[in-house]
Amino acid sequence: MYTAHPDRYAEMPYRRTGRSGLKLPALSLGLWHNFGPDRPVETQRAILRRAFDLGVTHFDLANNYGPPPGSAESALGDALRADFAAYRDELVISTKAGYLMWPGPYGEWGSRKYLLSSLDQSLSRMGLEYVDIFYSHRPDLDTPLEETMGALHTAVQQGKALYVGVSNYSAEQTREAARILAELGTPLLIHQPRYSMLDRRPETGGLLDTLDELKVGSIAYSPLEQGLLTGRYLDGIPEDSRAASDSPFLNSDAVTEELVGKLRTLHEIAGSRGQSLAQMALAWVLRQGRVTSALVGASSPRQLEDSVAAVGNLDFDADELARIDKIVKG
Repeated sequence: MYTAHPDRYAEMPYRRTGRSGLKLPALSLGLWHNFGPDRPVETQRAILRRAFDLGVTHFDLANNYGPPPGSAESALGDALRADFAAYRDELVISTKAGYLMWPGPYGEWGSRKYLLSSLDQSLSRMGLEYVDIFYSHRPDLDTPLEETMGALHTAVQQGKALYVGVSNYSAEQTREAARILAELGTPLLIHQPRYSMLDRRPETGGLLDTLDELKVGSIAYSPLEQGLLTGRYLDGIPEDSRAASDSPFLNSDAVTEELVGKLRTLHEIAGSRGQSLAQMALAWVLRQGRVTSALVGASSPRQLEDSVAAVGNLDFDADELARIDKIVKG
């Protein structure tokens, strides 16, 4: 039987989410990949146990995570029953709805019918009475935002979610979503954007400024840019890498000689900081406290340990930041 490490809160920093009372670990575990029937169950459970032992108290999911869709939530449900039943109140569990989950006109996007039906299905798969955070996974331009936000509000009113968030919304869409939710009496807790050293859109598009103004938290996904910032591509494209596969999220055309040159120079900067490239990339996202938490995936406990070690050095001097910007922006 699993017993959590007694010193699990000793090293991990926790950051307040916006103006709420909820604190998130600087690093959260995303169950997007590596949690499905194609992965050994014991490996999945070992990753979750190690995460919690290291102070990673937040497990992030979506209804369509797997593959196949739904399997990540089912895998977490099994782990919760086997290992974490006694620790539910120490965990933050989030899920999302917005992408295709089942056939027909009610199986995706932002309608009230889809969001609330999806949440019920997610709770059933995980064996939970509620999730801590329920997200609208993407904006739906064909559904009134009042309807989508109203569904999130209803989830809170029904006791099926404690907080609500949005993901992949623009700065303007986020501002309007926050306004609607405030009028309903359910504050917008958090936004989950894609953000990394190589993807600055939350900065250039004004999203981070908007979140600061609204006092809404943020949790960055793909902070390692689909593996590009892990150091695996310093010598080109490995045969077993995501870029060498048929992944829709990273293809070989993106890994140019110019990019590889930038990655090598970033790797040198990381080495001068006593970090791996992945650790520096995570630290960069978390710099200055503008981002509440960064989402990391893991295929093994050891990979997770390497990511968590990034919290040991989250500070950058002005010269380091200027060098990184010069390399990335060319």
